[in-house]
Amino acid sequence: MTIRVLLADDQALLRSAFRVLVESEPDMTVVGEASDGAEAVALARSERADVVLMDIRMPGTDGLAATRLISEDPDLAGVRVVMLTTFEVDEYVVGSLRAGASGFLGKGAEPEELLNAIRIAAAGEALLSPAATKGLIARFLAQGGTQAADDAPERHSERLAALTGREREVLVHVAGGHSNDEIAEQLVVSPLTVKTHVNRAMAKLGARDRAQLVVIAYESGLVRPRTE
Repeated sequence: MTIRVLLADDQALLRSAFRVLVESEPDMTVVGEASDGAEAVALARSERADVVLMDIRMPGTDGLAATRLISEDPDLAGVRVVMLTTFEVDEYVVGSLRAGASGFLGKGAEPEELLNAIRIAAAGEALLSPAATKGLIARFLAQGGTQAADDAPERHSERLAALTGREREVLVHVAGGHSNDEIAEQLVVSPLTVKTHVNRAMAKLGARDRAQLVVIAYESGLVRPRTE
């Protein structure tokens, strides 16, 4: 299967560089380029992209708004968005994950990291590395906990109650930035068992992917950022 990639960035030079990199891979192809968020949403629909590499800061409709439009459109349910940021953690990262992005990557990432991110997102997994998760936690902490709506804990509590004890335990580990292999080692189970628990937690919580699980874990108060 060829992964259909859409590039959304207001800098033509960066788009060109990403195109050369993506099209050097036999399992990927670039199906379009967008210079703003509105164009990215339109192309995601018309070109049936699998993965959108989305810059956060763009003129007009920015990457955050475009990601929300994509994630809220039932016809684009299969489209995954990977946010590209100048810095791995910036003021929009939490908002982008809450809007439905599958993860984020710094623009200074190595080429193999970018290609791996596309494959991970296309496979339906979340690109949220331990380093990125630590950055996300730091952002929550810098914002005084979260910028969630006041009713977020209540909104999530009923669905959290539907989780089994093991699923809640796995969710805590996911929010800590641990991989399935790391969680499996700590819980003395197989990685496949951990993946099953993660998938069930996503279904019960209405999360698109692992990145959304992290946001829900913090918004609900199940996990709190440490202050030390």
